[in-house]
Amino acid sequence: MKPRTKQQAKKTKEDVKPWVAKFGRFGIMTRGAVYILVGIVTLMAALGIGGSTKGAQGAFSSVASVPFGEVLLWVIGVGLICYIIWRILEFFTDPENQGEDVKGWLSRTGYIISGLIHIGFASKAFMIANHAGKSGDAKEKWTAKVLSEPFGQWMIGLLGVIIIGVGIHELYVAYTEKFVKRFNIAKMNPKEIRIGKLTGKIGISARGIVICIIGYFLIITAITLDTDKAMGIDEAIGKLASEPYGQWMLVAVAIGLFLYGIFEVIKGRNQHMGLKDF
Repeated sequence: MKPRTKQQAKKTKEDVKPWVAKFGRFGIMTRGAVYILVGIVTLMAALGIGGSTKGAQGAFSSVASVPFGEVLLWVIGVGLICYIIWRILEFFTDPENQGEDVKGWLSRTGYIISGLIHIGFASKAFMIANHAGKSGDAKEKWTAKVLSEPFGQWMIGLLGVIIIGVGIHELYVAYTEKFVKRFNIAKMNPKEIRIGKLTGKIGISARGIVICIIGYFLIITAITLDTDKAMGIDEAIGKLASEPYGQWMLVAVAIGLFLYGIFEVIKGRNQHMGLKDF
């Protein structure tokens, strides 16, 4: 398949309806709000304030405890579903014009992985809002299922390698500030640009580290066949606490994830969607 020409890319941009952009922005900003919550509860746990629960589970449980918290959780869950659908649309429609060659498709693989990670977030939000309890064994179930299949061990290991690749790419994007090109700079004031750059550099780095930890333990799962090693963002954050100087590492990651949430909110408002602006 040949790469799209500039004229074809322009035509695609004009053909997409503005409501799709609004749909995507709502999802991105909801995701940002979730990371802000995760950063706050994780920081509180690291400092010994408000219990030991951290990550998305702790964030959503805290939201559920406030007046109308369950309603808010349903809104968060719907917003995360919007984000997941947006990532799938990005993968297939290529709004950032990554290209239709092998390199372009590989670059867009991160969109799908990001969407898959946030299925866990959305599930937790809905389950807590619906008093359905924890979904802590979900990862063990699907990893056990995959491991039972032919070449399942290799599939889990390959997924771990891909996820580590995504995490390293996040660190590269943060270091080079390539995320700035996603902003519609013309519509942002200087203060917003400065905050976007600062929160993006620190926040994307923190998230990249957490993603690498997830990928690493998926590889360990493939090697040991121990499904207890599989973990999501919550477990990866918790793993840091058990390491030497874990409390301070947890504080650093919590602040980083909080700043990543702010970055996502700014990005949701100002991102070039690759769609018709409104």
